[in-house]
Amino acid sequence: MMKKYITIVLISALFCTNTLLAQHAHFTTTGIIEFEKNINTYAIIKKQINKDNDGFLAPMFDEYKKNNPQFKKLKSTLSFSGNNTLFTPIEPENEKSGFFGDGPITTQKNIVYNDFNTHTKVCQKEVFEETFLLKDTLRKIKWKITDETRVIAGYTCRRANAIVLDSIYVVAFYTTEIPLSGGPESFTGLPGMILGVALPHENITWFATKVTDTTLPTNTIVPPKKGKPVDDKGLKEALQKAFKSWGEWAQPYYKGFLL
Repeated sequence: MMKKYITIVLISALFCTNTLLAQHAHFTTTGIIEFEKNINTYAIIKKQINKDNDGFLAPMFDEYKKNNPQFKKLKSTLSFSGNNTLFTPIEPENEKSGFFGDGPITTQKNIVYNDFNTHTKVCQKEVFEETFLLKDTLRKIKWKITDETRVIAGYTCRRANAIVLDSIYVVAFYTTEIPLSGGPESFTGLPGMILGVALPHENITWFATKVTDTTLPTNTIVPPKKGKPVDDKGLKEALQKAFKSWGEWAQPYYKGFLL
């Protein structure tokens, strides 16, 4: 009888403890996330060099390494409130461009607005000298959630994997402590905010460096308005037309602009 009584007491205590923890759990529902995009430029450039072009690209790469660090870092913010997010790049100071630095993979220019009530996106994309205003439904990503966890910007995150654009392997880390299915750029669709994204084969990562829990002023999160209106299909057709004569050089640009 005493053993049964002790068991009941322990179960009751555990239930009360879990209830108290749940009552005191804090969920961030509005604020600003600061992201850093890390680009391994040396690895990206090396992939472009082959036996057909090493005569002129290899010396250019050697010169590039003398004047540029291996990792290029770019800043951005993700504002979120209610069921909306706005991803905004921060213009880098004294950015060096040149032959190896003007591609969509090694830069960061997309402004991305997501509305999770209507499951739609509005994205302002700069494609060389032209600006597009992309409006369409949110990208559907088939995530596979794993048991791996890590702490990012003070939040416990769980890992998920996916393939986008048919061939790009994505690793993401999301937290349920920010209960909004958003993330940097156009990476969404997990049961919580994505605070980390890695494209291992593309040599790029986005990781949150700071989360500020704050109420945002009205009209802070609004879609961009500049650019030629297109949908996903229209953008792909425009890119295919632009890169028609590029051959194998087109692939990294094509993938980069569609990310």
